[in-house]
Amino acid sequence: MADIINSFQELKLNKQILNAINDAGYDDPTPIQKKAIPLVLAGHDVLGIAQTGTGKTAAFVLPLLMKLKYAQGNSLRALILAPTRELAIQIDQNIEKYTSYTDIRHAVIYGGTGAKIQIEEIEKGIDILTATPGRFMDIYKRGIIHTKQINTLIIDEADKMMDMGFMPQIRQILEIIPVKRQNLLFSATMPEPVLKLSEEFLEFPMTAEVSPQASTVEAIDQKMYEVPNFKSKINLLGFLLAKEEFSRVMIFVKTKTTADNVYKFIDRKITHSVKVIHGNKAQNTRLNSINAFKNGEVKILVATDVVARGIDVSLISHVINFDVPLIYEDYVHRIGRTGRAKNNGIALTFVNEAEKYHIGEIEKIIGKSITFNAIPDGVTIEKTPFEEKQTMLREIDYRKKKEDPTYKGAFHDKKQKSKPGNFKKRR
Repeated sequence: MADIINSFQELKLNKQILNAINDAGYDDPTPIQKKAIPLVLAGHDVLGIAQTGTGKTAAFVLPLLMKLKYAQGNSLRALILAPTRELAIQIDQNIEKYTSYTDIRHAVIYGGTGAKIQIEEIEKGIDILTATPGRFMDIYKRGIIHTKQINTLIIDEADKMMDMGFMPQIRQILEIIPVKRQNLLFSATMPEPVLKLSEEFLEFPMTAEVSPQASTVEAIDQKMYEVPNFKSKINLLGFLLAKEEFSRVMIFVKTKTTADNVYKFIDRKITHSVKVIHGNKAQNTRLNSINAFKNGEVKILVATDVVARGIDVSLISHVINFDVPLIYEDYVHRIGRTGRAKNNGIALTFVNEAEKYHIGEIEKIIGKSITFNAIPDGVTIEKTPFEEKQTMLREIDYRKKKEDPTYKGAFHDKKQKSKPGNFKKRR
């Protein structure tokens, strides 16, 4: 069926939804929408596998609106679970667009901010609630959320849910909502924990898959640079930002400290058109930074993986992985910020000696090898400080031990050599 669908009209959506889609500027349904929407409308449980930036939100929200039709009662009828507050907000913003010609009510709840306003929205009466699992259970336990009328449960970004350890809360939620319901589970990758969740959560599911698991967008040009240390990475970053044509850039790092340091460097040496977001930033600050980036008010956003999947910006020219992510699937989601909406994109990754151990695993996930480029002339390569070198050697030892449990490690060898019995006594 998906192969012969060419327009939203052929998906049998009602006039109100089609008007909203037209206002949003959508031309034709994406492959995941063509495959998933008919299955959801037919009442099936659906396992949707599609990479970031393929239109997954519309793939489950549009048929959900067809199912709900109009506002009814005071208790929610559909629950959407998302792993991060940014993604939850993004989903709710899309629901706002798609419901502009209906009276269907919706709200979003998430942690990191006071619950008072969120509770007031729920008490007005809602049909669709988008929530992070922890905040949902928090408000439910206060007796505010009534679950008896829920007939649709959607889990988005299931792989990220598993990475962030939300399985206990998801199990709690499954125990307090009606057994008779339609279930939709969407994920970019299918690691073992997600497969187990799908077996536990879905009943005779139909699969809507539009690409190999975790394959990256074909429009993304992926390049890597072997860079020995933090200072050299900073030098390379400064060189590229000064020389290349970067219209809108996301820079991903592993830690909050690195995020702040990279932000300060760019703000001081390159441009003031930069913002930084990570877990230590207040919720309002994070949202304001994201909106400034989306609106084009700033052209560079430095971020930890907290927002790897929670921001929808269509014209990102470059993604720079200042650090290689330790959760390999996050590489897919990071670079998926570019190459969206049929645009080309470039993903650059800086790799130190210890991080090279992760590249082979990432290449297995994306199903292709990534080219290593030479460091451009003019980039100063700094000497690696002793402490940073020791940290990288420990990481390498850890990886080698995982591969070979009998491996004792470079530090063990040094320790053995330093024992008194290993040296000849001096006269």
